[in-house]
Amino acid sequence: MTTPNGARILIIDDEPQIRKLLKVSLKAHHFEIHEAGTGEDGLYQASTIHPDLIVLDLGLPDIPGMEVLHRIREWSRMPIIVLTAKDREEDKITALDCGADDYVTKPFGMGELVARIRVALRHVAKAVDEPILHFGSLVIDLAQRLVELDGHRVKLTPTEYELLKILASNAGKVITQRQLLQQVWGGHHHESDSHYLRIYIGHLRKKLEPDPTRPRFIETEPGIGYRFMLQQP
Repeated sequence: MTTPNGARILIIDDEPQIRKLLKVSLKAHHFEIHEAGTGEDGLYQASTIHPDLIVLDLGLPDIPGMEVLHRIREWSRMPIIVLTAKDREEDKITALDCGADDYVTKPFGMGELVARIRVALRHVAKAVDEPILHFGSLVIDLAQRLVELDGHRVKLTPTEYELLKILASNAGKVITQRQLLQQVWGGHHHESDSHYLRIYIGHLRKKLEPDPTRPRFIETEPGIGYRFMLQQP
């Protein structure tokens, strides 16, 4: 089972100064670090050393970082955090839809990156077919399709439950609007249907959040999607 301490991290980035910064900083947090300066080398190392997590730059000199992401996703579900200078919503959505677990925009704070790495590793550690999910006072029994908050059962519609199940099963990850629409409503939808998604997220918040205007479980990533927040034990 993957745990944050001592995890093996592969950095794929063509900027030596960025790799050096990441290597020094992440080693100080007791991670084992491997480096690749090109997409091809990154793909080779990903397949040979089998890292616990990859930090991937999209602007690589030989092949696009998005292609590296796509090729890794053909055979592995290892967490991949995209590190990019591109801050357009379209680029973030594309990366997430292609299988990235998260993204960090350059310039970045090392504290934020380390926190996102730990969240991704904790999610992998918890994702071993766990039938009951615990998030503080919120308990989701996937086998029984039951949801309890503060010891009291929460009644959800089938659509509300499916949304919650997808978000909670991917806690800590950003799930795009497109991904949620496809998984809950199927392939026959349009981007304009996102207003239905906002309505159902609003319903969930009213049932789960003490203050729906200041959510502690379901966080909005503006223009992109939603993230279910991991609650500290």
